Amino acid sequence: MSAPAALAYSTDNCTIGRAMEVLGERWTFVVLREVFNGIRRFDDMRRHTGIPRQVLTNRLAVLVEQDVLRREAYREPGQRERHEYRLTEKGFALFPVMVAIAAWGDRYLADPDGPPIEFVHRDCGSPVEARVRCAAGHEVDEPRHILGRPGPGVRPA
Repeated sequence: MSAPAALAYSTDNCTIGRAMEVLGERWTFVVLREVFNGIRRFDDMRRHTGIPRQVLTNRLAVLVEQDVLRREAYREPGQRERHEYRLTEKGFALFPVMVAIAAWGDRYLADPDGPPIEFVHRDCGSPVEARVRCAAGHEVDEPRHILGRPGPGVRPA
């Protein structure tokens, strides 16, 4: 058996590894789930998720630093200025990932009654799905039909 072709190139500039440096911490997609669902204020997120205060502070700071979220000031009457967190274009681009993670969790980890939340199309109410399609427009529904190959930024091992 020959060695996998992937061993011939380096992974030091791998974009999957770089993405996971930003997104790979346990609470990151929980925070993003909250913001995607309209929960944008720190205290609301903290109360709704049970994320420890310092962990939430750190996750929000990383997501702001990485331009996934932006902070927007607000002030309740008689209160000090606070911030809520809004998705940036880079953050909205993660929605298909969120849908795919939810679908995987719904399929393999949901309670017998089903998932606690569904993502639906706002216009018609139908559930949304993350789909894989090649650049030529073909739907690829079998993962074994997808091949990784060296990209333009490949570096030899």
